[in-house]
Amino acid sequence: MKKILVLLIAGLSLSSCDFSNYILEQDYDFTTTFEKSGGTETGTYTEVIDFYEDLAAVYPSIDLQIFGETDSGKPLHLMVYSRDKNFDFKKLREDHTVILINNGIHPGESDGIDATMMLFRDLAQDSIVLPENTVIATIPIYNVGGALNRNSFSRTNQNGPKSYGFRGNARNFDLNRDFIKADTRNTRTFYEIFHHVNPDVFIDTHVSNGADYQYTLTHLFTQHDQMGGQLGKYIKTDLRPALEKALAKKKWDITPYVNVFGDVPEKGFSQFLDTPRYSTGYTSLWNTLGMMIETHMLKPYDQRVRGTYEILRSMIDITDEDSQLIKKLRAQDFKEFQAKRSYAFGFQVDSTQTSGLQFKGYEAERLPSEVTGFERLKYDTSKPFNREVTYYDSFKPSKEVAMPQGYIIPQGWWPVLELLDLNKVKMLPFEKDTTMLVEVYRIENYETRQNAYEGHYPHSNVAVESSMQKVDIRKGDFFVPVKQRAAKYIMATLEPQAPDSFFSWNFFDSVLQQKEGFSPYVFEEVAREILDDYPEIEDEFMALKESDEEFASNWYAQLDWIHKKSEHYETSHLRYPIFRVNR
Repeated sequence: MKKILVLLIAGLSLSSCDFSNYILEQDYDFTTTFEKSGGTETGTYTEVIDFYEDLAAVYPSIDLQIFGETDSGKPLHLMVYSRDKNFDFKKLREDHTVILINNGIHPGESDGIDATMMLFRDLAQDSIVLPENTVIATIPIYNVGGALNRNSFSRTNQNGPKSYGFRGNARNFDLNRDFIKADTRNTRTFYEIFHHVNPDVFIDTHVSNGADYQYTLTHLFTQHDQMGGQLGKYIKTDLRPALEKALAKKKWDITPYVNVFGDVPEKGFSQFLDTPRYSTGYTSLWNTLGMMIETHMLKPYDQRVRGTYEILRSMIDITDEDSQLIKKLRAQDFKEFQAKRSYAFGFQVDSTQTSGLQFKGYEAERLPSEVTGFERLKYDTSKPFNREVTYYDSFKPSKEVAMPQGYIIPQGWWPVLELLDLNKVKMLPFEKDTTMLVEVYRIENYETRQNAYEGHYPHSNVAVESSMQKVDIRKGDFFVPVKQRAAKYIMATLEPQAPDSFFSWNFFDSVLQQKEGFSPYVFEEVAREILDDYPEIEDEFMALKESDEEFASNWYAQLDWIHKKSEHYETSHLRYPIFRVNR
């Protein structure tokens, strides 16, 4: 009925455009489910999308766009607010900053879904101060499958709403671990939206588990040392203080995300390190300033939603005021990173550099459990405190490699090439067969997770041995130059030792398995000939037998060692199949 009315009015020749808008506004109810329920409920997927469709139908400053697919079979929606009623991002980016808000990545953490609905309504109706230099976009519900899987129990410790979605998506993936491996259609469609919007600021909305404390609101900015460059400094010295100051004026206390690594916050806690598997870690690879809003699970739902609303408004105000500075810093960091000689990664807490943080918590005590009989932790909310705690917010890299001119990726590794293409990485195909001298990695050591993690058994603590070798390149293989806008993404994914590299996420596990072996009774004679023909190998073999008792007592290990020293051993085993072309 509402859509028919819109079409009828659009077809009439009315002397007053304001009058037609007035009629349309009267026909629609833009009160959210959250507001109608008195702050106890969140909108269903259908209610949320219907709300935005209606908003776009009435207000010319709002545009609804549809992208791709998700694992649920439904597409992703992108809502855009543009004060100028211009929705061409290429043109908008010339003189505007862009904020992208992502909601419902964990649909049980629904605070941002409701807060953003109210925000877009208020922007469309001019009922709040409008940004002059900033366009705001939002994905209303990112995890569509999880939103459709509605229940009232899976967020065991959370104080409202009455019902909500589930953390896992339609294939039970946690989407906030999928931004590099891209196992889901959600992530692949996110790539399309992200590169279409090219946001300067990215905000992901969440609800936090963990310790109890007085705050409703916590922030989780992308780690500034890992971000690096001028943007990293801006996060630490400008953006975070500006947000905290703005919220203090509104009487909203906020603190950094309470990432406790002791047992209680007052013993100190560290900043969360958002590696590229996470949304803000991924967006930082494109010099997009990232922040997660983490409201506290135990606080009332209406309080959490309204706090999220105020953070969003404050972030819009700060971005709008610093619009030109943010654009300048992004452009500068893109240029400077491409000119770097080395790439640092594997960031870890630097315990020698800490910050004092005034923290409002609750006294904790240890009591006998009435359930287990063992000691349990209990926070006493009748005993609040405000004291300085140690905050570990400085990180330093544990590894560093020289940045190559580029990488060669054989065409057979199409899953990797496909993800690079989805991320707008420039790749140049070889036009003929050739041979090149390149740097080749051999996987020397790695550890593998013993239990499944998001559909994978990721590797960590990867060690490599490097050598220069001549390799055959086939027509149709690809050269990926590092000097391009995607430079950070390229280094983070193609360097095998990086924490969220494609190697770490099992994309190259087939090279970890030896494909050809030997029959010991046949190889015995061959092994003897190898030792006779190569005295240096025999010397090394005898020395190893003398120094390693386990090796000396294992006949098969001895034959295998000789086999691996011979030309019979396959070169592809443990050879990382992506080659570095050095400067």
